[in-house]
Amino acid sequence: MTHRTTPPPRICPACDGHASAAITLGGRDRHGHLRTITAHCPACHGTGTRPIRTQEGARA
Repeated sequence: MTHRTTPPPRICPACDGHASAAITLGGRDRHGHLRTITAHCPACHGTGTRPIRTQEGARA
């Protein structure tokens, strides 16, 4: 039986794992493409996961 060496990552509670979004700026460039920007979740910095916090002094 194998054991995990690291705990699985937790999904970010602020963005529910959807860390990045493309937002249209409301227009097209001269080639006809939509102008977009990418917005990242400020809590997880675009990764979609949060590290598991360990309590100091907790027993293993």
